[in-house]
Amino acid sequence: MLLRCNNAAFERERKRVCKMKNKRLCSFNVALLIESRNNNQLKHIFMQNKIISILFLLLISINMNAQKKVDTNTSIEQQGMVDIHSLDNTIRVSLMYSRSNNFTGEVLYTDLTKAYLHPLAAHALVKAQAKLKELRPDLSLIIFDATRPMSIQQKMWDKVKNTSKDIYVSNPANGGGLHNYGLAVDISICKLNGDTITMGTKVDHMSLASHVDNENNLVAKRIITKEAQQNRELLRLVMQYAGFKPLRTEWWHFNFRSRAQAKQFFKVVK
Repeated sequence: MLLRCNNAAFERERKRVCKMKNKRLCSFNVALLIESRNNNQLKHIFMQNKIISILFLLLISINMNAQKKVDTNTSIEQQGMVDIHSLDNTIRVSLMYSRSNNFTGEVLYTDLTKAYLHPLAAHALVKAQAKLKELRPDLSLIIFDATRPMSIQQKMWDKVKNTSKDIYVSNPANGGGLHNYGLAVDISICKLNGDTITMGTKVDHMSLASHVDNENNLVAKRIITKEAQQNRELLRLVMQYAGFKPLRTEWWHFNFRSRAQAKQFFKVVK
């Protein structure tokens, strides 16, 4: 009887101890689960912070690259060209490719606002302006295009290639034209209020009426007036006095060096 009692008491005690062990084991497992969950949360938070840091650094990098990109004016200056107004601010500037009313019908100069030339050509143009002022103090030179980056030249060529007008635009594949070296200028004459005097056609007008090698015939046929011819002659006089040479097909275009000289001694403006 005593043995059975002791055995029963022992069994109750064993069960109580086992139950306590199970509780402790369960609590331990719960603690492990909580710790594991916390660790996962920490890892998740760490990964989130890491991703945010990477994105932040990426944004900084993009912003720095954007700031490094210089505008066209600065780029041209860095390539050695001179703003004509830094030498003579009496010369008028009205860049035709910063407007859409040119032969392409598009704005090609989105951020080019100044007329640049190679220093040699720029100083020569100042000389031409002085000569014009000597002859006609009431008039001034007005620039419609000067240094032209080769990237813009390509856009122009794409507009006219395989058309009857491709003789008026230099092919970039052949080295471009003298505008791309800062050695050519598209120019006319204006009054002191900025209004241009008649030249028979507008600047950038691509037709025989713009040619300079048969102007007497153009006058005879009343394609241009005698006044227009005389104004063209005045423009050629002052430009040639300063060392520029007229282009046969465009009364407004003048070169300061030949293509061969440009390719041999000068660098293309990109």
